[in-house]
Amino acid sequence: MIEDGANAIEVNGLTKRYGEHEAVRGIDITVKRGEVFGLLGPNGAGKTTTVEILEGYRKRTGGEVSVLGYDPAKRQIELRKRIGIVLQAGGIYSHVTPREALQHWASFYPKPRDVDEVLQLSGLDEKADARSRTLSGGQLRRLDFALALVGDPELIFLDEPTTGFDPAARRDAWETVKNLREGGKTILLTTHYLDEAQALADRVAIVKDGRVLAVGPPRELGAHPPGAHPPGAHPPGAAQYTIAYRDANGARIERQTENPTRLLNELTSKAIEQGESLEELSVGRPTLEDVYLELTADE
Repeated sequence: MIEDGANAIEVNGLTKRYGEHEAVRGIDITVKRGEVFGLLGPNGAGKTTTVEILEGYRKRTGGEVSVLGYDPAKRQIELRKRIGIVLQAGGIYSHVTPREALQHWASFYPKPRDVDEVLQLSGLDEKADARSRTLSGGQLRRLDFALALVGDPELIFLDEPTTGFDPAARRDAWETVKNLREGGKTILLTTHYLDEAQALADRVAIVKDGRVLAVGPPRELGAHPPGAHPPGAHPPGAAQYTIAYRDANGARIERQTENPTRLLNELTSKAIEQGESLEELSVGRPTLEDVYLELTADE
């Protein structure tokens, strides 16, 4: 058992090579106990390889990795009792029902959650006794989600967990993740949905070509211009805002500022004195999506 206050996951200098190809090139991340940590990046960035190393499914080439105080490469049973996993792609025997699958999975854990509770939590209570071959793709994904939760794990890996979900099901899954965090669970989330990362993650790391390009809370990453901080560092400095409007001639004007209140006061005061109006006035700053797209864009 790791001590209170210790990190749930610590990764230092992680590398993974396949022959001449280096899929992961010196990743450093920490995941605090009780937080939702998002791992973002384009296809081939090294996200899934990193997560599979943390889960113990794949051996690393180099670096140090600690998951709940254990080296996942050793695949100790004590570690596996305390983690839950939603893989990027799953599968289940076609004649098994969700209830049967969950009862079977629950038997592997010392203190599992109530099966009916997990069925309800994952939105499968109405399909609890249906054969899995009759479930839709989204419902099968919910079953993957439920199987990861039934053991009541301390740490949960969610690899693209809402793939195949309709908008309502995605929102339900988000509420489940939020409830798990409120219950003290630690969650490592990989997703291509930036709104999902924005809504759920306490911190995110943006990965490309096997390296971490930026890490921090989504709101703070979006509040700083890309490249203003070294890879892996918490972004320093003041937020950069853009104030946009159309002048009296209809020309669109954009002004950058670190103090939008002061600049707005100057602009509106001047417009009032001259009897003019600032059409289409807006105040904005880079979003997580803006930062992600700029950092991961091909040169």
